[in-house]
Amino acid sequence: MDKNQAPDNALDSQVAQNQADETVNQESPETFETLTGADNADLVKELSKTKDELAEAKDKYIRLYSEFENFRRRTAREKLELIQSANEATIKSFLPVLDDFERAEKSFQGSNAKDLEGLQLISNKFRKLLEQSGVKAMDLPAGSEFNADLHDAITQVPVNDENLKGRIVEVVEKGYLLNDKVIRHAKVVVGQ
Repeated sequence: MDKNQAPDNALDSQVAQNQADETVNQESPETFETLTGADNADLVKELSKTKDELAEAKDKYIRLYSEFENFRRRTAREKLELIQSANEATIKSFLPVLDDFERAEKSFQGSNAKDLEGLQLISNKFRKLLEQSGVKAMDLPAGSEFNADLHDAITQVPVNDENLKGRIVEVVEKGYLLNDKVIRHAKVVVGQ
């Protein structure tokens, strides 16, 4: 069958294609074994270059992935902090009310317990509500060490006891923490 003739059916077409492929393969018998010297050195250089490019791309990918993971963690942490302190301004506005409850309880001490019962119920409910929001009062007994990060010294008084010098003598106004962050510094009197 001549290559220039058109095949009559599908079988003849397949045979013609196979013969054409064999002719092309015989005309260009270039295989890896026939490549020598300069051709082989060029292939080695190209392979080395490709490996270097792959290593560089892999390094860039790892660095980019690490940067993205750091970004993801940082934004998650910032979001959590934002959620935890979102109510800070509102809670700060409630603290004077809590102070008023404490003053009222002190003024009613010594009077009939029934008179004080209603006030204590409301005060306890209010405190529990704030505690559920993450608010804690600073516990400062007399003689505690003064810490400028937590306390505001409103005055200094002379003391006879050497152990009270530089320490808290009296708490004038309680300090409060919201999720371990100071939202109001305690106002204290420090021994001198």
